Amino acid sequence: MRILLVEDERRLSAALVQLLKENHYAVDPAFDGETGLDLALTNSYDALILDIMLPRLSGLDILRQVRQENLTVPILLLTAKDTVEDRVTGLDTGADDYLIKPFANKELLARVRALTRRTGNLQATETLSVGPFALDLNARELKKGSEVLSLTAKEFQLMELFLRNHGKVLSKEIILDRVWGPDAEVIGNAVENYVHFLRKKIDESDGPSYIATVRGVGYVFQVERGR
Repeated sequence: MRILLVEDERRLSAALVQLLKENHYAVDPAFDGETGLDLALTNSYDALILDIMLPRLSGLDILRQVRQENLTVPILLLTAKDTVEDRVTGLDTGADDYLIKPFANKELLARVRALTRRTGNLQATETLSVGPFALDLNARELKKGSEVLSLTAKEFQLMELFLRNHGKVLSKEIILDRVWGPDAEVIGNAVENYVHFLRKKIDESDGPSYIATVRGVGYVFQVERGR
């Protein structure tokens, strides 16, 4: 399952991303309201976790605009404010749940499980299928046709990012942020190296790569190229 986390406190964000990933959630972090809203409206998520106090656009503003677009994705609000008025405002605006900071990790995970259970997604098997590829996010398995391809953890995350964004150009900065995390200390040509490793596993030996290099920008995954 895929979660959008919009939290401007970077240490807390990094800790929550790690917690959620350790519990088998894919997480897209954002650190301001405008970026969070853009991600929420252009991607498909199983749940949104929004801090209320954000730069550029508040969590409540994101919530309002998501609901105005008739998106029914479950939304959990995070806030340091613990008043009845704040809780009522959040819930009346369209939030599904409300969590007061500081909170225990177990409580956050329980709230996320409850949100996804309400939409019937808790036990759903999520498979990303693009062209000949099928990526099972629960079994952590990639198939190309009937062949199972063995991937390392980072290769799997990279493949998931490409499949979710096939046909879109992804900059190296976006890849680093989504696969390694915003605060990761990455040495050298990590992105280039892992793209090379992934290509060797998914491409045909006598054809162009599914992953095209966009000079000076990054990469784009195109199913048509590999055929």
